[in-house]
Amino acid sequence: MTSSGTNSASGPQAAGARVTGPRTDGTRAGGFGSAAWELLLPAADAPVRRRGRALQSALREAVRSGRLAPGTRLPSSRALATDLRVSRGLVTEAYEQLTAEGYLRSGRGAGTWVSGAVRAPAPGARDLAPRAPGVRVDFRPGTPDLSLFPRGAWAAAHRSVLGRLPHDALGYPDPRGLPALRDALAALLSRRRGVVADPERLVVCSGVAQATTLLGFVLHGRGARSVGVEDPGSPEHADLFASAGITAVGLPLDDEGLAVEPLVRSGVRAVVTTPAHQFPTGIAYSAQRRGRLLEWAREVDGLIVEDDYDGDFRYDRAAVGALQGLDPEHVAYTGSVSKSLAPGLRLGWLLAPAAMTEEIVARKRTMDLGNPSLDQAVLADFIVRGGYDRQLRRCQRAYRERRDALTSALAEHFPGAEVSGIAAGLHVIVDLPERYGPEPLFLARASGAGIALRPLSTCGTAAPGQGAVRLVVGYAHLSPQEIGTGVRLLADSRRRREFI
Repeated sequence: MTSSGTNSASGPQAAGARVTGPRTDGTRAGGFGSAAWELLLPAADAPVRRRGRALQSALREAVRSGRLAPGTRLPSSRALATDLRVSRGLVTEAYEQLTAEGYLRSGRGAGTWVSGAVRAPAPGARDLAPRAPGVRVDFRPGTPDLSLFPRGAWAAAHRSVLGRLPHDALGYPDPRGLPALRDALAALLSRRRGVVADPERLVVCSGVAQATTLLGFVLHGRGARSVGVEDPGSPEHADLFASAGITAVGLPLDDEGLAVEPLVRSGVRAVVTTPAHQFPTGIAYSAQRRGRLLEWAREVDGLIVEDDYDGDFRYDRAAVGALQGLDPEHVAYTGSVSKSLAPGLRLGWLLAPAAMTEEIVARKRTMDLGNPSLDQAVLADFIVRGGYDRQLRRCQRAYRERRDALTSALAEHFPGAEVSGIAAGLHVIVDLPERYGPEPLFLARASGAGIALRPLSTCGTAAPGQGAVRLVVGYAHLSPQEIGTGVRLLADSRRRREFI
């Protein structure tokens, strides 16, 4: 197949040889646009053995990107070869290859044209990570202070691990996780959270989200079609179980934790809980309620999923131990480094009941063949050498200070505001008197002032009282100065007449 005027070259232009002389008339071939022509220059300068493929790739990309629009007539192979100072044979081969692929069209005596079949847009990666454009102070919960990430210590652990990691450790890992990390996590969780941590039942996951999804798939495979979730609670739980074909059933709370009678009446045999620091209300389940929930699980041979999302952060006393430690055969325990290190690491864990472990591991294997080995090895080293404990102490000091700054600022600028929940975690519930409402107007004013807020009503079915304002306020990612500024701006927004 040849295009117009594309007979094979011979002599000095054969076999990819460069043409020694440039065009002398100062023009470019065939009306070929200068921008598109210049796209091909780097290809012409590629090493001889790669020059042909480079020219094909450059032409292909020029068509895809629209630099060469459909219907554009390309110069003859002779003219383009002269312009680029390459052999005519290279151009002929490129035209033939792209014609075969559908990027170009040609006919004997009719020239070579850009095909109208190409519809591929220019490739480009979008960043879909949550952002808050235009927000001056973001009080929404869920994010730790990412500036506290121990870059130096993490980099040192990375260098140390990479230097001594055997070659075979870079192959496909055990889908449960590297043995070194499972041993390190088992010791850490047993010591800090009081769990019964058998490394053989511990699965390293991409955060609590994947742990929840894995449990959802296994429960669905066993016939479950519904699971109980706290109401109010984290909306993400319902979404994660829905991805596994399981419907979330909202169950109410009282002052001691998840209410047991509605749980019994619901008929579900699995329920998600946050007993150490309930999200979002901030309560800790009472000992009596924890015991009653375990009785329910034994009676129905059910499963309690314990999301210990921030159990290490208690500021007024030692943290309450994990529920899993009381009955590891009826409690699946999940956690991650998302609040202690950074959510972008995507490292978490799932301690499963023995009867479910093999099914979970099999599902993990088919899902992603295991988490990255190097990241696991670095975390194991970081834990064993004491870096993780030091990081927790550092975060605890910072977050306690920020919680105190928030309560002080609220007392100053919002008299009568009530902060509820135990002194723990990375967020609080703030109840404002009716004079600060109604809530929609309060939120509109805050938004106008550049303050991002999350109302409690987004976490469940309960609506605020008449005129009341109930907020879930995150503080861990903000400095004390930012917290003070944000609360002051929030107070000032109430006095801005344009929002009334």
